[in-house]
Amino acid sequence: MTSYGSGSALVFDTSAFVRQAEPAVRERWTATLASGRLALCPVVALELASTARDEDAFARLDANLARLPLRAPVTEAVGASALGAARELGGSRRIPAADYLIAAAAAARGFGVLHDDRHFDVLAQVLSFESVRL
Repeated sequence: MTSYGSGSALVFDTSAFVRQAEPAVRERWTATLASGRLALCPVVALELASTARDEDAFARLDANLARLPLRAPVTEAVGASALGAARELGGSRRIPAADYLIAAAAAARGFGVLHDDRHFDVLAQVLSFESVRL
């Protein structure tokens, strides 16, 4: 099965992560994961951590995310880029702050974003990253 995207690394958004087990998504998600191209942004890790039902679930999630080899950190430059994107989008600023940071972190590393959220299509227009929908 073909993996997602054009071959570059992909930061996955929470919207994609929560759908990974769905039959329509599973094979391509697994292929992308096996290729070593899925990257973690700490903003997504925090969003996912907030969904853990208990300490055991949190520990399992944390261990699985720690195995991902690629990272898209949120640096001061990423924050500045996210804010610049908000300025550039003007009236379209109803995008959650987390999405700005995820997109800017991906763009800073030359990664795309794997998602199921229209906000990333809009952000790709100003931050120049590959927007890949499930």
